[in-house]
Amino acid sequence: MAVLEIDRLVKRYASPDGEVETVIDIERLELGDGAQVALRGTSGSGKTTLLNLIAGVLRADEGRIVLAGHDITAMSESERDHVRARHLGYVFQTFNLLQGYSAVENVVLGMVFGGRADRGRAEGLLEAVGLKDRMNYRPRQLSVGQQQRVAVARALANDPDLVLADEPTGSLDPRHAQEALDLVRKLCEENDAAMLLVSHDDGILERFDDIRDLSELNRARA
Repeated sequence: MAVLEIDRLVKRYASPDGEVETVIDIERLELGDGAQVALRGTSGSGKTTLLNLIAGVLRADEGRIVLAGHDITAMSESERDHVRARHLGYVFQTFNLLQGYSAVENVVLGMVFGGRADRGRAEGLLEAVGLKDRMNYRPRQLSVGQQQRVAVARALANDPDLVLADEPTGSLDPRHAQEALDLVRKLCEENDAAMLLVSHDDGILERFDDIRDLSELNRARA
């Protein structure tokens, strides 16, 4: 069964001069349950736009996105929010942690829109990422690598079917980048979550068996 199906997906934007530009034009993309796929996406290839379409943050102009059996392109914004909270995890390059809250509170808050706030699961995830002794630390008290681990734990907080990762190791040095990637892939596997990662870093991409080139998939940037 596919956790993600994309068919004839099109997204357009109007430029300041009134011209309409197509930024995403993808005929077909599919991920099976538990798959781990890397997309090579250079600057301007449409990678962040694509991930935001999959997440339901942006609405497609044409085509269909089916996430965990739900056609999000036919949904209202509130319905997309609900599906995203229940079925999707997102790891950002800049982490997006709330600075006024501790590590465990950041993970618990990531569960709120999913309809639960399970502190025990949050603590278990932080222990799994090696932060058992840092749960009550705020982001500014953590290293960059530790903040990334909190972000990984938060992405898995609602037991998602799919984890999106947008340049998730871009803020880390090469050694910590490899460690962070290995960690998120291991946790996705243990939690039966598929993973779609976008990166321009060949050192990251080469660790995946399934690598696809977004510039080839996205006809708007071909």
